[in-house]
Amino acid sequence: KTDILIRTQGRNIFVAECKFWRGQKMLLDTLDQLLGYTCWRDTKVAVIIFNRNKDFSEVLKTIKDTVKGHANCKRELGVRSETSFNYVFAHRDDSNRELTLTVLAFDVPT
Repeated sequence: KTDILIRTQGRNIFVAECKFWRGQKMLLDTLDQLLGYTCWRDTKVAVIIFNRNKDFSEVLKTIKDTVKGHANCKRELGVRSETSFNYVFAHRDDSNRELTLTVLAFDVPT
């Protein structure tokens, strides 16, 4: 089960997971969870993170370092904004098949 799934003409065109920030392990588990949902034809995936912790700047740095260090991360595509990052990931079952991963982070006041 995924949090957000957009399908058209019988195909997934977007798959996303939404999580509250609970640290690096949560993010790694979420990336693995998301990669577990994808099939060979999927090309666009996202992780949407909501932060309630203090020091959002440190959370953003940890997100970037963690995603870049994931075994399936091939390269960083760039930063859209201070809280939006794009990467190319290898599919978990076919390293030649690539997915575009977007990570969006939102600071939510408590």
